[in-house]
Amino acid sequence: MRRFLFVCVENAGRSQMAEAFAKKYGLDANSAGTVPARTINPTVAEVMKEKGLDLSGSTPTILTVAMVEKADLVITMGCSVETVCPRPILAKMQKKIVDWNLQDPKEQPIEKVRIIRDEIERRVKKLSSTS
Repeated sequence: MRRFLFVCVENAGRSQMAEAFAKKYGLDANSAGTVPARTINPTVAEVMKEKGLDLSGSTPTILTVAMVEKADLVITMGCSVETVCPRPILAKMQKKIVDWNLQDPKEQPIEKVRIIRDEIERRVKKLSSTS
């Protein structure tokens, strides 16, 4: 089974949603951030709860070289990870990186966060059908 790693800067929104959907659809997935926040974005947690996914036990995690090495595909969320990613990690990612170029849900109204959530779910479903 392919392993997926979803990466954004804070690991508090997009990458957390992607990991939760990936696990829902039976994929082997983790998420991490280059500069993790202290907590999950509360609006993100709320919109994921609407889909029956509880992020209350999730904690933003820092990206490591080991995580990248274990992943078959690293998916960044469109957050310029390359500008904040440590050079050794970035070098490991180059071979297997895809950028989804998604808008950051941080400080967005709940309606906008739902749109971002639904787009992430659509893309993860597509991954699950090709894995």
